[in-house]
Amino acid sequence: MGQAAWKGFALSLFDYKTAKFVVAKSKKVGLLYRVLQLTILLYLLIWVFLIKKSYQDIDTSLQSAVVTKVKGVAYTNTTMLGERLWDVADFVIPSQGENVFFVVTNLIVTPNQRQGICAEREGIPDGECSEDTDCHAGESVVAGHGLKTGRCLRVGNSTRGTCEIFAWCPVETMSMPTDPLLKDAEGFTVFIKNFIRFPKFNFSNSKNLYCPIFRLGSIVRWAGADFQDIALKGGVIGIHIEWNCDLDKAAPKCDPRYYFNRLDNKHTKSISSGYNFRFARYYRDSNGVEFRDLMKAYGIRFDVIVNGKAGKFSIIPTVINIGSGLALMGAGAFFCDLVLIYLIRKSDFYRDKKFERVRSQEKEANVELEVNEIELEQELPGDKPAEGVQQDEQPQELAQSGRKQSNSCQLFEPARSGLLEKSIKNVKQPQISQTVKTEDIAGALGREQIQR
Repeated sequence: MGQAAWKGFALSLFDYKTAKFVVAKSKKVGLLYRVLQLTILLYLLIWVFLIKKSYQDIDTSLQSAVVTKVKGVAYTNTTMLGERLWDVADFVIPSQGENVFFVVTNLIVTPNQRQGICAEREGIPDGECSEDTDCHAGESVVAGHGLKTGRCLRVGNSTRGTCEIFAWCPVETMSMPTDPLLKDAEGFTVFIKNFIRFPKFNFSNSKNLYCPIFRLGSIVRWAGADFQDIALKGGVIGIHIEWNCDLDKAAPKCDPRYYFNRLDNKHTKSISSGYNFRFARYYRDSNGVEFRDLMKAYGIRFDVIVNGKAGKFSIIPTVINIGSGLALMGAGAFFCDLVLIYLIRKSDFYRDKKFERVRSQEKEANVELEVNEIELEQELPGDKPAEGVQQDEQPQELAQSGRKQSNSCQLFEPARSGLLEKSIKNVKQPQISQTVKTEDIAGALGREQIQR
């Protein structure tokens, strides 16, 4: 960069910019500005304050406790179990329901299992064999039911069999009923009691004007599933409780909203689809030998999920949102400025009116003086040759009629002096050290005219 460029850059550091208000008589830009103002105002009033309630301080640290109770009775009559009455103690696990409870809807029972030696169930790859060397003693059967004893058990003249194992015998069967065992569970009811507290506002609530008792069939249907279908292999249902409390209103108006959905993937078809688990009931015979009934339970798991927030008026978020709205107003004005000085047809005119360079008073006076002198030279007669007269003929005429030119100079001198004096009076120069005499300037101009 040159010295002049560096000097200009250094001087620009001391420039100061200030706002200049220009009233633009443009209907299009004016209408655009009012539309933007109205839009921002409606956004603040309707969305920010009315819908989002951004004037409130928010507490999302919800503390919650859930208690559930299931009620219902079912009757079954099967070849394996005979006639049986099922109550809450039989089909609800755990008995003390909390955020999660499970209702049994289907059951596969393997009764009277005792520890001993028996054949592994067919269909397990690691338990199949063709000779004894295929069954290493002491190894457990992968995805099986016990430990290998080292013998391969074959039925009849078959070349393939299964390994002998030490396990609870007989092993569990793979039979699957086509209908749910407890199909009447659709009419069971569940009572959900929810205690909440918002510690920021020291607000708690455990009362609900609505009776939070639901039929299981209704919950499954609201979750978008069919009860008889989900009862066959089981599934997971979410019970969502959402608290949205406006503490600027009365406390009894803080009520929860319930909605339900299915959490497991019902479209996945695999051996692990649905929801099931195993449990056993142990007994002892008259000889003191332990045996058990193994049960594989299918059913519906209900997860109670609680979330929510509470809001209360606070001056801090109110001021912050009002300030944000005012900032948006400024952004609207900035956008209209861009349209005014760059996009519309008369943008050059408005841009010149909006941006103005102002020099110091001394520089301004010097510039004005130079402008006046230029205008003066343009107005004085004799500075330019008359029309039709050649430039090279003027010195010859001046030589022949020197006296005439001198007289004309004397006649023009007062007029020229007065015009110059008028132009000098119009210039304001606060720091000029020498006084310009009108007569000296007029005489100098006269002598210059004679020389010409």
